[in-house]
This record gives sequence, structure tokens and C-alpha cells, in this order.
Amino acid sequence: MRYGYVGLGNLGGHLAASLIRAGHSVTVYDRDPALAARHRDLGAGVAGSVAELAGQVDHVFTCLPHPAASEAVLAELMTGLKPGATWIENSTLGRDDVLRLAGLARTCGVRMLEAPVTGGVHLAARGEITVLVGGEQELYDLHRPALQAIGSRIFHMGPLGSAAVIKVITNMLAFIHLVADGEALMLAKRGGLDLKTAWEAIAASSGTSFVHETEGQLILNGSYDIAFTMDLALKDLGFAMGFGREFGVPLDLASITSQTFLKGKAVYGGAAQSTQIVKLLEDALGTDLRAEGFPARLE
Repeated sequence: MRYGYVGLGNLGGHLAASLIRAGHSVTVYDRDPALAARHRDLGAGVAGSVAELAGQVDHVFTCLPHPAASEAVLAELMTGLKPGATWIENSTLGRDDVLRLAGLARTCGVRMLEAPVTGGVHLAARGEITVLVGGEQELYDLHRPALQAIGSRIFHMGPLGSAAVIKVITNMLAFIHLVADGEALMLAKRGGLDLKTAWEAIAASSGTSFVHETEGQLILNGSYDIAFTMDLALKDLGFAMGFGREFGVPLDLASITSQTFLKGKAVYGGAAQSTQIVKLLEDALGTDLRAEGFPARLE
């Protein structure tokens, strides 16, 4: 099968590269020609537009920053994709967006498989990210080899919309953990503890989390470079709050965390790294959380 990939940013670029390295036939497109050129060097074909790509492939992956971008790209894809094609969406969308866009795709005979990913850009670069899938079992089985090329753990959550719910849940937890980890590290610092040893002790304790073990290192380095923005965090927290209202679940911690990220955006801007949310506390107390021996980026 010939796959297309549209959206070669921090995350999508690694996912597309994993498909290519696994031996799949891949044609790519990105608005930034330099990003597409990198994939040509890996062996991909490069299309001059989304519509051109659609006419050259059997199925297409996308990884885009927000639902409006996904809808715009889908509109172009539908001008060239053949009936029976599958649109595999790696972006994080709300469930309502997934169902609405799947309906639009069906008008041209294109079926949708949602496949948002979680675990961080560093795991995407290694082909070890987790893939959360929603859609028909038949489509899941058809594209399982491609999904296994981009991730090491694949979960078929159920029908369309299911993956959107679990992805938002995982991101909500990650942002709550991030704010909590900043507070924990600040307690250690102001309590006179060596931060490197404190980080190691937390990582070996019942209080550890994936966020502490990964993003916590970038905080202690001072780079905060997680390749994920405040705006993206607020988008996902907004989805979570929407699910809370829909399902009748009071999300007190998520609500507080969302307000904290709104403050972070106001101070540092929406394009700032999401890990800089911890800098709010550092700046308020005039106390940096720095320790030797931690990387500027996760590998």
C-alpha cells in the first residue's frame, strides 16, 4: 500500500520517518519544504501540495496542530483520494471533531481511523510511542503493520471517538502531574535538599510518574524543551473540561491546572514550552530548579 503523510512537525516528522524506515512506500507533504526534503533523503516521495499527494497514494496519515487544520487538509485530500481510501489521523482531536470529520470524509467514500499518539516526541523518534486507535476493526487490522511501524504499543480502544477520549484523559493527567512535579521539586529545593538526589529519590518512590522521569529532567536542566506548547496544552485541557461537563464528572484538579496554564500563557506566550508552567513558581519565588547532569532534550 502507498501511504501519504501530511504534517511533518515535531511529532509527525518522526512518525513519517518511522513508516519510511519500516519499508512502507511513503509520499510526504508539509508547508515547510525543508521538512519534506529531510524525508526525501530517507527515501520518501515529496508532493507539491496536499491535493497532489492525495492523487498518488492509497491511504494517508495526518498530524496537525488543531481541528481547523485537520478539516482544511481533509478538504484538499478529498479532491484526490480514491473511494475506499483510509484517512489515519494522528492529531489530537475532540470526539465531536472526530465524528464530524469522519462524516465529511465518508461523503467521498473515505473512511477514517483515529490514531493519536502519546508518550512524547523522544519516543516517536525511536518508533516507540504509544498509539491509541479508534475505528472499525477491519481498518485497524488492515493498517496494523503501519501502526506498528510508528509505535511499540498499540491499543484499539473501540469505535471512532474512543481514542479521542482516552488521549485527552492521558494528556490531562500529564499536565496535572507536571504542575504537581514542579511543586514537589520546589519543596525539595526550598527544604535544602540536593535536587539531583531528590529527583532520583522521587523516581524510585511511590510518588514517581512518567512526567517526573521525563519532563522533570528538562526542568532541572533549564531547557524546558519538550517540543509541546502552552497553546497545545490548553487545547487538550479544554477537551478534558468538555468531557467532564458531558459525562457529569467534576474535574477539580484539571480545572485548577487549566487556570494555571492560562496564567502561563499570559506570562510566557502560547508558543512557550508547556514545561515552562513550572517557571511560574520559580519566578514567583525567585528560586530556579537547576541541577547538574540532566539533558536539554530527551533522546
